[in-house]
Amino acid sequence: MSIDTLDRESLGSLLSTQRAAYEDLRSRGLALDITRGKPSPAQLDLSRELLSLPGDGDYRSADGTDTRNYGGLEGLVELREIFSELLGVPVAQLLAQGNSSLTLMHDTLVWALLHGFPESSRPWAAEETVRFLCPVPGYDRHFTLLESFGIEMIPVDMREDGPDLDQVAGLVATDPTIKGMWLVPTYANPTGGVTSPEVAARLMAMPAAAPDFRLFWDNAYAVHHLSDEESAASDVLSVAAAGGHPDRVLIFASTSKITYAGAGVAFFGSSPANVAWFKSHLKFASIGPDKVNQLRHVRLFRDADGVRALMRRHRDLLAPKFDVVDEVLRDRLGPHDVATWTRPTGGYFVSLDVVDGTAARVVELAKGVGVSLTPAGASFPYGKDPRDRNIRIAPSFPSVDDVRAAMEVLATCVLLAAAEKALA
Repeated sequence: MSIDTLDRESLGSLLSTQRAAYEDLRSRGLALDITRGKPSPAQLDLSRELLSLPGDGDYRSADGTDTRNYGGLEGLVELREIFSELLGVPVAQLLAQGNSSLTLMHDTLVWALLHGFPESSRPWAAEETVRFLCPVPGYDRHFTLLESFGIEMIPVDMREDGPDLDQVAGLVATDPTIKGMWLVPTYANPTGGVTSPEVAARLMAMPAAAPDFRLFWDNAYAVHHLSDEESAASDVLSVAAAGGHPDRVLIFASTSKITYAGAGVAFFGSSPANVAWFKSHLKFASIGPDKVNQLRHVRLFRDADGVRALMRRHRDLLAPKFDVVDEVLRDRLGPHDVATWTRPTGGYFVSLDVVDGTAARVVELAKGVGVSLTPAGASFPYGKDPRDRNIRIAPSFPSVDDVRAAMEVLATCVLLAAAEKALA
């Protein structure tokens, strides 16, 4: 029965039941962590072959390049060919770099602040104010990166098919201080939503008051499917060109959750003009990426189908954990109408909305019995969820049994916090 229909006596009974369950959980001495979307050890083991590649004396790329030496700022062409197909970016417009796409986003922002883009009248740092649109709930590292540079953040609602276009278009068209927007287009963090082709087309065609407006297209989960319903990466560069803004989109991706999070390869893709701009600044910071590691990845994957096959093995490990999240939340919370949550077909997260004003309390309660959750508000700029309701769930790292245990704790804490608020 919905908590909204309970009288005070029934609410008191629910509160007593959940408090007793909570005290029982406290006695178990749990120590579970579902704060970050890290690959599990079993997932990392899927790429164990990387540790023995490329093999003694077999260090030359397809064109004969000695990968142990300097050079090759763009990265190995054979690796770029593989991810060109997966990301929908022409090989000539795709760079393969170090292990972290977040580093590439950081550097892109730094160069924009110091130098501006080709259309900029001056470096972004010379502007009195620089603002970014931030779809919410969204990725906390995007927000903390902007905050570190003093870039102001404007939240816009994230829907199942992408950001709210009416909000975005109205803001971008009238405010020249809005220089960019984040977007995780495929299996968004944390909602799992997928930006539709129609939304992508409008984003690329909409007028912008800032001539150097950029869309930071973080395609971190492009191949991270959880079901047979696989969302393919859109040819967003062609869409941008057709929309009259060929230089609007900057694409980022990596193998961090495909092979090794600490020893992967990151990618930058964009229009020819943006790639030339990126390389013009990169050349002062690098004499070439780790081509030996890139060669390892080429030998492991062989081709785009090799990546797809590896990701199906990841899916076999991940999907049962997401199933458990949905099962426990549905069984424990569904009858009480105290929460809604996403059921993603890909990515690494589930977004949970609890009773308004109780998310921070839920996180506090969970910590009290040994379950660490992402801080309430982390999916919003400045860590401030105006409704204090959103919690990001990251079930990838723990075992299936530990995910179930953590969800049972979470459900108890959600019900306890909801009952407390209803009786306050």
